[in-house]
Amino acid sequence: HVQLVESGGGSVPTGGSLVLTCVISRADRMGWFRQAPGKEREGVAVIYVDSGNSYYRDSVKGRFTISLDNTKLNLQMNDLKPEDTAMYYCAANPDVVVAGTSLLGLTPRSGYWGQGTQVTVS
Repeated sequence: HVQLVESGGGSVPTGGSLVLTCVISRADRMGWFRQAPGKEREGVAVIYVDSGNSYYRDSVKGRFTISLDNTKLNLQMNDLKPEDTAMYYCAANPDVVVAGTSLLGLTPRSGYWGQGTQVTVS
């Protein structure tokens, strides 16, 4: 198992910003997904460690940026909207479906995601 610890969530007004951070020990690709109560899990962004290529779900493009800083996986979230409210999780080596620059799907592997950090936008 890979150890992952997320931080950085909080409550912000619409249009606000947050930076989520995940300390991750090793992976070939890393991603963020989110889940709101009563809703399906959504892949948010993924980055490949070797190439640095990144992919985003369409609804966050231009607002969110995923990046790596040594063992830290970051998600810069700008212009937050109420529909971004969810528990956010980082995942190591998730199964992903991408097309062009879009992240179409992300499935975390059992035991390879953290405890989550809550983001609330009002």
